[in-house]
Amino acid sequence: MRLLLINPKFPESFWSFSWVVEKVMTDKKTMNPPLGLATLAGLTPPHWEITIIDENVEEIDWDFPADLVGVCGMQVQFGRQKEIMARFRRRGVYVVAGGSYASLCPEDYAGIAETAVSGEAEYIWPRFCADFEAGRPQPLYREEGEVSLRDSPAPRFDLLKTDLYAAVSLQFSRGCPFRCEFCDIIVMFGRKPRTKGLDQVERELDLLRMRGVRNVFFVDDNLIGHLPDCRKLLAFLAGYQKRHNYRFTFGTEVSINVAADLDLLRLFREANFAWCFIGIESPSEASLRETKKEQNTRADLLASVHTLYSFGIEVLAGFIVGFDSDDRTIFERQYRFILESGIMVSMVALLAALPKTPLYERLQREGRLRSSFAPDNTVHATNVDPLQMSYDDLLSGYEDLQRRLTDEKAIAERIRNKFRSFRAPPTFSHVPRTRLLLYMGRLLARGILTGGVRRWYYFLRSLGLGLRDPRRLPMVLSDWVIGISIKTFAAKSAAQASCQQGKDQELVPLDEALFFAQKIP
Repeated sequence: MRLLLINPKFPESFWSFSWVVEKVMTDKKTMNPPLGLATLAGLTPPHWEITIIDENVEEIDWDFPADLVGVCGMQVQFGRQKEIMARFRRRGVYVVAGGSYASLCPEDYAGIAETAVSGEAEYIWPRFCADFEAGRPQPLYREEGEVSLRDSPAPRFDLLKTDLYAAVSLQFSRGCPFRCEFCDIIVMFGRKPRTKGLDQVERELDLLRMRGVRNVFFVDDNLIGHLPDCRKLLAFLAGYQKRHNYRFTFGTEVSINVAADLDLLRLFREANFAWCFIGIESPSEASLRETKKEQNTRADLLASVHTLYSFGIEVLAGFIVGFDSDDRTIFERQYRFILESGIMVSMVALLAALPKTPLYERLQREGRLRSSFAPDNTVHATNVDPLQMSYDDLLSGYEDLQRRLTDEKAIAERIRNKFRSFRAPPTFSHVPRTRLLLYMGRLLARGILTGGVRRWYYFLRSLGLGLRDPRRLPMVLSDWVIGISIKTFAAKSAAQASCQQGKDQELVPLDEALFFAQKIP
């Protein structure tokens, strides 16, 4: 049995960092590989022949001799997912759909895929494979029970072109104990975090180590969701790193309450975690309480960010504007917070209601959904009708906030503000010095010199901070690479939004709306 698994190309988005891979890190094609497909391959009968194609790093072979094609996809990939499935079906190849959007909305695949797999795959995918071999596949396989991650196999990393990615994904847990109203994680994976065993993590790290991987992204919904298990993991990782000469640099996703536990932060440090993504969302306590994100109200958010910096841990963060309690002052408040926090990777989004979430259901009851489809929340459109301002005020305030945050002065100020508390030496780096010099040359030639006098001035001011402490110089350069990349994407997104002026957002075709951006992995 010949199985072809395909990850559709993502539309360009905030998280693509297209400028980075096109202009600086040209040895990479994109950020992260499709971990879900690699895991699915590990669940497939061993006598099947499996090929994975990630359209984000290579072209699809439309003549591939497959008996079965599986196409995964997030909501923003749905348009391309449909195109791929239709093309293979025209060849007479059986097509099965899976991924996060099929898990949330399997009904949308009726007539598009011959089978939809909805939910975690550990139990239902082997069942589908057995039915397919027997010639009796069903149109829908839905996981309705609780999956033990002890039953999750080691992903087939050997089927991925791991050298083409900036980092390779790995997962320890699923689920999050919190109940943020806008989040679909608790809908898909529940509020009771489930974890793999440390023996499973060790095997997966060994596989990555054998493939020469250096950067690993724990894609857990919230790595500290179950603190006792997280402590055990971090202690294990610290020991693993010592045994293998700190082979890996780690990154992950956590909630802001991580900053309240200094012992936990020391463990993160000892395990060589260089960065974490945190959903900060808003400096407005009213907005946080409204969306049931109480964990962000228990400590000073700005102080929490700087606590992470003091342990040498970089902070990436998500922010949202458009909550019911947000008025037009929210844009200035968000701007001031992001500037003072020094967070360079600050994804600011319009509040969007994703299908099946508590927010979607509430707004549907209130008659405040502008359309049934939720556009990606980093584009200049949303399906939410705001309360404290007009829809046009929300969009114009958002666009102005993006413009101000990506100004060269704002980039330089964030670097300076971060350095005020980022006192710990940088974590172990695995980028060879020759490659760092190459990246620096490309940054200067393709990003700084082409940016005009204003960019030269603010870059040189930042460079002075790095030269005073050479250990921080790579961080200065990295922040400018990221800042220019985000500025480039924001300009493209604004231009696309301008092209949409005069159109009714509710009438934008689904595929066109999907074109603009990608949801975070």
